[in-house]
Amino acid sequence: MRATARAIFDAAVARAHPSGCLKAHLPPAPETGRLILLAAGKAAGSMTALAEAHYLDAGFPPERLLGHAVARHGYETATRHIPMVAAGHPVPDQGSIDSATRALDLAAAATADDLVLVLLSGGGSANWVAPAGALTLAEKQGVNKALLRSGAPIGEMNIVRKRLSRIKGGRLALAAAPARLMTLAISDVPNDEPTAIASGPTVPDPTTLAQAREIVARYRLDLPAAAKALLEDDASETPKPGHPAFANSTFRIIARPSEAIAAAHAAAVAAGYHVHDLGADLEGEARDVASRHAELALSLKQAGKRAAILSGGELTVTLRGQGRGGPNQEYALALAIALGGAPGIVALSGDTDGTDGGGGEASDPAGAVIDATTLARAAALGLDPARSLAENDSTGFFEPLGDLLRTGPTLTNVNDCRVILIEP
Repeated sequence: MRATARAIFDAAVARAHPSGCLKAHLPPAPETGRLILLAAGKAAGSMTALAEAHYLDAGFPPERLLGHAVARHGYETATRHIPMVAAGHPVPDQGSIDSATRALDLAAAATADDLVLVLLSGGGSANWVAPAGALTLAEKQGVNKALLRSGAPIGEMNIVRKRLSRIKGGRLALAAAPARLMTLAISDVPNDEPTAIASGPTVPDPTTLAQAREIVARYRLDLPAAAKALLEDDASETPKPGHPAFANSTFRIIARPSEAIAAAHAAAVAAGYHVHDLGADLEGEARDVASRHAELALSLKQAGKRAAILSGGELTVTLRGQGRGGPNQEYALALAIALGGAPGIVALSGDTDGTDGGGGEASDPAGAVIDATTLARAAALGLDPARSLAENDSTGFFEPLGDLLRTGPTLTNVNDCRVILIEP
């Protein structure tokens, strides 16, 4: 059952990889101008390598191809022509600032004869950071840490981030005008909202400063003075739909969480399971969602069903302790507790990008796997699951059990994939 759960997860990841979906969407090269390729996010390396090969192998002059690509540390890919660098994630670093500055400079130099091709994926918000106003990198890092600890969903985090940036919320499109602009994106957000993918640097932003202020107040975020000043300044508002900067711009999603979950669904059916598909856009506190899923799994078990429960989306964790972990590991830990060692149930929860929370290292686990023996094996090692959950220390719980899901960087990102298998 563990092997089957992993195979279902791997099917979801494979469906989202750029190797299977990018080439069909690449636009024709410009006839006379330059092709300026800008990429950011966890799939930036794989997307850039595939895109540059597509154009160079077709005979596009390399002197007319320029650009810049940035991914989180450990997610770099060897490229032939376009420079590839690494930057911090989830907390930005100097590489994030240098990359955003380079992207803005390249976009601003584009002419009406040029095509600016932007390749976006999850993680782009942290990889492209251009603090506005008097905000420093250290202060921007502090804002990011406060948002991550707040338990706010990613969409609300991005509403705040856009007001503190010179590249997010459509501002890269402002820089690129009047060039033709095309964005190809791998979605890692609920409902595939373009404004939320990498904080929407190339699309108009319908959210408002008032919303950002309300989010800060609701989560009681302690922001630096420079950030507060930006949120109080009407000039920090983002460009809206109808702005002329978007007149020559196209945005297209090439891989979606729903397609990854559909691939997982097909794999589960092929393995002989009746699938309960809960959708690709689940949100909420990881431990609360786990509790509800445990109830469903136990009811299916009691009914004698051979079933698979599948779900995607992006769960959150409100940090109360000082442990290590991420939403997928915390979900798995809470699920194990709620299932109470029920026989015949195996579950896997993992982030399709290959890393789940943790310290921002490429070696962080993608999630965790549980089964009927999890709690008994933990007790034999002196591990207290309730205490680990209270301390947000899911990594510390699963590591000695050998039950961390370790995939390494997958070079794509379409949110989480959770698999629960039930045998009658």
